[in-house]
Amino acid sequence: MTEQARYHHVAEVPGLVLGSARLTDTGFDRHYHLDFHVGFVTEGLQRHRAKGESFLLGPGNIALMPPGEIHDGAAEGGGAYTLKTFRLSQTLVNRISEDISGHPKDLQLAGMLLENHALLCKLRTLHEAMQQAIGPGSLAVQTQWLILAEGLLSESRAVTPEAIVGTLSPLQWSRVRDYCFSHIDQRITLDDLAGLCELGQFAFLKQFKRGVGMTPHAWLLRLRLEQACGLLSRSALPIIDVAQAVGFYDQSHFNRAFRHAYGVAPSRFRA
Repeated sequence: MTEQARYHHVAEVPGLVLGSARLTDTGFDRHYHLDFHVGFVTEGLQRHRAKGESFLLGPGNIALMPPGEIHDGAAEGGGAYTLKTFRLSQTLVNRISEDISGHPKDLQLAGMLLENHALLCKLRTLHEAMQQAIGPGSLAVQTQWLILAEGLLSESRAVTPEAIVGTLSPLQWSRVRDYCFSHIDQRITLDDLAGLCELGQFAFLKQFKRGVGMTPHAWLLRLRLEQACGLLSRSALPIIDVAQAVGFYDQSHFNRAFRHAYGVAPSRFRA
């Protein structure tokens, strides 16, 4: 039985739905999904059956469940467990696999259990971050999602990532830089920046980081904060107005980012 469940549609990644459920020892009956599921347990242990086999999902494990595969699940040893899921539409899976592999591919994924504690920790962190993503955080979420999707598809041997060489050309870098400066107060996405360079998201991420030495999100975040320093020094704008002028839609997020970068709150920087 499901004691409590929550679902969150991720606006930054169309076709992706997050799930979080607390289940009792009765678990859930045999069923299937039309989308691809990535699942992991954060508390307790889950025993599930698929294709006539029994699997134990616990710390360090990631379950990959393809569309149409019939399975069930119950707590191992009684009690309850908490299950977190990423639900991916087939359109999203195909788009990601094409971007990462460099060629169109109607991906057919097999069900399996991955044992990768480091990857699981990153998935758990991203699951939590995606439910809170606002404003400038969307570029970070999109970047982290694509990197982790590459890890999942590579680990499951479903996709061989394309070998990306080189860096952004001077013209591409100029376009990205000018766009970020002129749209600093707006939401900037990975699609926006990759499109300026006429590259896929995966290729853009690799070439940007290799040439600049930072991810697009880290570079843009620093730009926003540096612009904020200028406004705090030259104007008497309220802190919330400064935050919004450089693209932060949440003052608490702005305060945390500013303090992390400079060691003081925005109000102390101005003083």
